[in-house]
Amino acid sequence: MISKYNLYGMTCAVCATTIEKKIHELDGVYFAKVNLTTEVLKLEYDEGVLSNHTVITAIQDIGYDAEIRKKTEIKVFGISGMTCVSCANKIENVVKSMTYVKYANVNFEAEKLSVISTDPSAVAKISDVVKILEYQLYALSEDEEQVIYKTKEQEQQQQQQKLRRRFITSMLFTIPIIYVASANILELPLFEIIDPTTNPSFFSMTQLILTAPVILANKDYYKIGFSSLMKKHPKMDTLIALGTSIALLYGIFATIQIILGNYLYTKELYFGASAVILTLIRLEKYLELVTKDKTSEAIQKLMRMTPKTAKTIRHNKEQTVPIESVLVGDVIIAKPGERLPLDGIVISGKSLVDESMPTGENLPVEKKANDRVIGPSKNKNGVIRYETTHIGKDTTLAQISKLVDDAQSSKAPIEKLADIISSYFVYIIIVVAIGSSLLWVLSGQSISFSFSVLISVLVITCPCAFGLATRTAIMVGMGKGAENGILIKSGEALETTHHVKTILFDKTGTITKGKPVVTDIILAENMDRNFLLFLAASAEKASDHPLGEAIVKEAEIVGIDLVEPSIFESFSGLGVNAILKGTEVSLGNEEFFKQLNIDISKFKLISDNLVSKGKTPVYIANDRIFLGIIAIEDTIKPASALAIQKLNKLGLNVVMLTGDNKLTAQAIANQVGITNVISEVLPQEKAYYVKMLQSKEHRVAMVGNGINDALALAQADIGFVMGSGTDIAMESADIILMNDDLQLLMSTIDLSKKTIWNIKSNLYWAFAYNMLSVPIAMGVLNIFWRPLLSPLIAGVAMSFSSITVLLNSLRLKNFKVK
Repeated sequence: MISKYNLYGMTCAVCATTIEKKIHELDGVYFAKVNLTTEVLKLEYDEGVLSNHTVITAIQDIGYDAEIRKKTEIKVFGISGMTCVSCANKIENVVKSMTYVKYANVNFEAEKLSVISTDPSAVAKISDVVKILEYQLYALSEDEEQVIYKTKEQEQQQQQQKLRRRFITSMLFTIPIIYVASANILELPLFEIIDPTTNPSFFSMTQLILTAPVILANKDYYKIGFSSLMKKHPKMDTLIALGTSIALLYGIFATIQIILGNYLYTKELYFGASAVILTLIRLEKYLELVTKDKTSEAIQKLMRMTPKTAKTIRHNKEQTVPIESVLVGDVIIAKPGERLPLDGIVISGKSLVDESMPTGENLPVEKKANDRVIGPSKNKNGVIRYETTHIGKDTTLAQISKLVDDAQSSKAPIEKLADIISSYFVYIIIVVAIGSSLLWVLSGQSISFSFSVLISVLVITCPCAFGLATRTAIMVGMGKGAENGILIKSGEALETTHHVKTILFDKTGTITKGKPVVTDIILAENMDRNFLLFLAASAEKASDHPLGEAIVKEAEIVGIDLVEPSIFESFSGLGVNAILKGTEVSLGNEEFFKQLNIDISKFKLISDNLVSKGKTPVYIANDRIFLGIIAIEDTIKPASALAIQKLNKLGLNVVMLTGDNKLTAQAIANQVGITNVISEVLPQEKAYYVKMLQSKEHRVAMVGNGINDALALAQADIGFVMGSGTDIAMESADIILMNDDLQLLMSTIDLSKKTIWNIKSNLYWAFAYNMLSVPIAMGVLNIFWRPLLSPLIAGVAMSFSSITVLLNSLRLKNFKVK
């Protein structure tokens, strides 16, 4: 059973570790994970052994408090009206400060607010607070994921169209302003009525009239910018509003002076600067929105590919029905060329299915009876019928979209640093702008000179670049991962992966296929191969042991008709006895045959040789007479050896951690190139070995897929689980590899490296840009007889900074799985 608990009283990561350690000591615990950020304990346990009361009491005994967490406590809302990262930070900080809010996180790119609250009526209160901040909160329905993405896509298209219209309007008026303002300087032709040398009043009035539509098209910057300043939450819009307003007001002042006859002011008009700044920033915001849309296009593409209808069998007839009306257990028919609408299990037919969209698997996979299929995979060449197992929000696609959405909402450590810088940056720039302007006045410079400095400093700085540097890269990186079958649960996991120094691999189902098959049949003298297989498979027909199932499957492949045993006995860890048509058939290991006093000494060397190759020998006897050996092997996945070879070349410490015996484990390790093997490990001991390696200051990754790996996956710095893994293992892991190709692990490490490099290069650019541009805007170069930076050039530079960061992040879209 899985339960979640709200935790109270934690102050740091040590608290979280202390609680995890205490819970792991309780009987019946499979795994426990404490999230310090959300203050939630996720627990997988045996409800027959452990109760909620025992868990809560244990937590209280070490000085903390806890309560069962209700599923409805996490609430997710959409937010409209945000224009930059500072908006998100402002909303998040204000909501967090509310006494009944336990946790709040704003995802600027996804435009969502996630809240955990102790007050059932908190929704209305939070909505009111957000409205006071001049943003709008609206509800999202998690039960309608496809509708949400469809609606969100429509909203994004409408927003893009609105921004595009405003940009075009601004540009249409800005171009003539620039022409009029610079015609004399560049010796361009100009009508005499607006020539500054003959009609200076009309020259200035024309620029003022042309600037008015640009101001109106971008009035939202002034409304939001000044409103946030009054509420003591200044942001990027505040700098834009202040800078362009000062330029506009000074231009109006200069126009009045010109009308009064002071023609020297024709050289001190800043209308062009205001118009260019607003136009370029509008272009930047439009490109930013386009970039945000591209980060989630992989998931949206999947959503668009999902069929709206399904062919089902109802009342013994094939019917086409809306996908919303399909129920669990319904039979769906998939014909060649069609996409599978939902997840299910094949009940008849055979076909190749292209699963590249949901899993990243490049080659089509053969599907037959009892195989699992995932929507919206594409059926290639055959007709299959499958029984629906998941619908609505429970489908693999819905889970993937939710996982990616949640992951993109999380913050990596490097991103939190950028948020801190951004939150203080606006205050610092306003102080620097006013201070540098006053210093120039005190030094004897003109008011015009000081205004130019003030405007330039306000508009050239770009706090948004710091936020965009991390978030756009993380969102693009996670989107590319999902597109290639790599589901990363958090920004922290994405950042940590490339720091890993040691990788632990489980054997069964991770390095090997996890499906034992018969590889060798060794016969005693005068024994027929098919007769031996008939006896062994008939005896194992009633068994559910993987080795027995492998023998039965081999007999079915050969085409041998089996019989039901009249008596069947299973001896745990040893073998089986069965009565077939009055004769006794025994199958088992060496120890079992010793107990039955059956002599196998002549075949001991053959048996040892099989074991050295990683195979398991199963001995067969009829009426206590030895008949032969069936060797069974869990074969190695085709890509395992190549993937491990690449990891070794990277200098990583690769270790196999398995419960198998030493000889079998070593044989498999030799085949794939692993030199470090830890074998005969009990499930509960795997986490101990992870801790032991972590104590040596190693960043440790664990790769597994079974329930026995859950503790180790939770303990590791990064837990990888294969797509075929159990639900518990997937809950414990940080990264899910959607197909069974271990080379995806290499691709994940590569994606992590490239994403973090991209973030660092973005941050370096944002930091270097601001450190260089602000002093220039302050007029430092003027001290050395260099020209003062024009506000117009400052606006161009500011927009260039953000656009550079966005374009650099989009380079990650070229990432390809190797």
